[in-house]
Order: sequence, then structure tokens, then C-alpha cells
Amino acid sequence: MGAKMVEFNGWDMPVEYPASIGCGIINEHMAVRTGVGIFDVSHMGDIRLFGAEALAAVQHISMNDASRLAVGQAQYSALLYPQGTFVDDVIVHRLGEEDYLLVINAGTREKDFNWVRDNTRQFRCKVEHLSDDFTQIAIQGPKAVNLLQKLTDADLSAVKFYWATRGTLYGLKNILIGRTGYTAEDGFEIYIPSDETTSARVWNAILATGKEFGVVPCGLGARNTLRLEGKLPLYGHEISDTINVWEAGLDRFCKMEKPEFIGREALEKARAADLRKTLIGLEMVDRGIARDGYKVLDSGGSEIGYVTSGSPAPFLKKNIALAYLPPEHAEIGSTVLVEIRGQGVKAQVVPTPFYRRPKQA
Repeated sequence: MGAKMVEFNGWDMPVEYPASIGCGIINEHMAVRTGVGIFDVSHMGDIRLFGAEALAAVQHISMNDASRLAVGQAQYSALLYPQGTFVDDVIVHRLGEEDYLLVINAGTREKDFNWVRDNTRQFRCKVEHLSDDFTQIAIQGPKAVNLLQKLTDADLSAVKFYWATRGTLYGLKNILIGRTGYTAEDGFEIYIPSDETTSARVWNAILATGKEFGVVPCGLGARNTLRLEGKLPLYGHEISDTINVWEAGLDRFCKMEKPEFIGREALEKARAADLRKTLIGLEMVDRGIARDGYKVLDSGGSEIGYVTSGSPAPFLKKNIALAYLPPEHAEIGSTVLVEIRGQGVKAQVVPTPFYRRPKQA
């Protein structure tokens, strides 16, 4: 389709589609916020755990409480190292009574699978690496439900956010359809057989059916700006093997009341200690864009932190960033400087997420 391609974690991925078909990062971003856009996210990984003790295994390796999930429900969670830092963040789907699907990141696929397999050997369950079995397509935006409903017999109006169903999709039976995404918008992610002919047929059908809704294909550029507006973490940026759950501000997903999970003991100790850094939102006051890795300075010019992710926000029409700062500099309304080309450019600490999607009527 003429997309600009880049290398991404070993995959050849579209960063943006051409302006000649109404795309480009800004147009793609705005389509998802106001209409509908679709993403080929087949680089994402999938790990299935099933068997008599699958729930116990998932509880052991993840920080959220999977016992709360009904069949068909999903939750945001993370796999943690013993020190309470991140192996990866994941979406946990409960497919059956003792049947779970972990959706993992592209850059950590092999690491994640090996880690899950090695840390669940004591449980009576099977672990399958299904990453290459599925093409995953994300259909995102307020009109996503209208578009996808034309292609499936599943009643999508009955599927709540972070739930999933199965249905026939463009002639393919028993397709998993999850009301999930990585855009801070409403939408769906579908999992279809990964053979090239089937994948292309479904992709083209979505584009053709979506013309009446103004659908556009979207690349990694818009995926990044959309998730940044919603303060959705990216592995290697906001979360990593050196950042713990409290620092990342993801404590609402970490269920310390669970009796045991990997990383729990370290997190107990870290919670009792003083927080050394915390993830905050920045809005640029002066002209300039805070990019990933830029230094953050105090008013005297001393380095106090760093930007994890930063860019213009197309929908908000502001330059925004996420950064790690010491708690004493993290108060809303505080002023800091971002070092851009050797100069300190003024920014303000602001509430996050930067964008919240409007509540559905």
C-alpha cells in the first residue's frame, strides 16, 4: 500500500501509510480518535496455558488476580522478575475454565515464552507458543463496532470493554474477537489464521467494508502517539527490567492481596521504602518537543530525570511526554526543563492520562 517501512524488533513494519491515500501519522491518529483505523499487529505474541492447574500457573507468574476473571473476560497484567521489575506487560484472556491466553509484546516474544515455560513447570498445565499461528488485526476508534459488526455474526454490542467473544468473521468460524486495544480508544482485536491468503483477504475486506466509515490503515507512528496520549506503557520505555511496579504507577493492576506471585516479596520491601522515581506527564510550555531519552533538569539546570516517551499529540494539539522524576519534583503544576539541543526548554508536570475517551451513551 506504499507504506514507509521500518525495522521493529526483527519485523518489517509500516510506520505510516502515504498521504496519497489520506494517511500519514496525523491523519491516521485523528481517524482513530474520531472514526476508525486498522492496524496489522501480527508481530504481537501469544502464549496459551491450559490444563488442570492453568489458573494456579497464571496466578504464580502474573501480578493481577486472574481468579477474578469470568470465562470470556480479559485483564491487563504483567510478568515480573523476583526483584519486582518487568519481564513484560501482558493481556490475560480467560478462554475456558482452565484455559488462558497471554498476549505479549513483539520484542520480548522468545524471552517471555521461555520465562513462562520455565516458571510453570511445577504446575499441571501445558504451555504453547502460538505467536506464529495468528494474524492479529486491531480495529480501533468510535466507529470500530459499526465496521466490524458488518463482518461478523457475533453480537458486538453485548461485548464489554476487556471482554471477548467468538464468532464467524468474513466466513471464518470460531474467531476470537476481543474488545481490547492499545490506542486509549474503543475498538477490537481479532485473531485470524496466519496464512498469507487468509490474512490479506480479511485485511482487504475490513478496508472495503469500512469505506463508509472513513477507515484508514494505520502504522507504528500513530500507534505510538495514540498510546502516549492515553499513558499506555511501552516496554523498554515506561517499563523494563530495571523499573518496578510502584515506580511505573501500575499498582492498581498489582494485587498484593494474592497469597503468592513472583516479585511479590520484593514489591513489599519496595513499597515500605522511599520511592526514588515516579512516572509523570509533561506538557511543553515553551516551543520544543521532548523526545525519548532527553534529560529533564530542575530550574537550576541540574539533571533530575529523563523522558521515556515524547512527541506532538495530534488530537490534543500539544507537545507532551512521559518522564521519570524524583517524587519531590513530581507535583502537578511543577515546572521543569527538558534539555533540547543543549538548551533547557520549559515544561510543566500535568495530570495523566493526557486523553480519556468520552464515555459511551
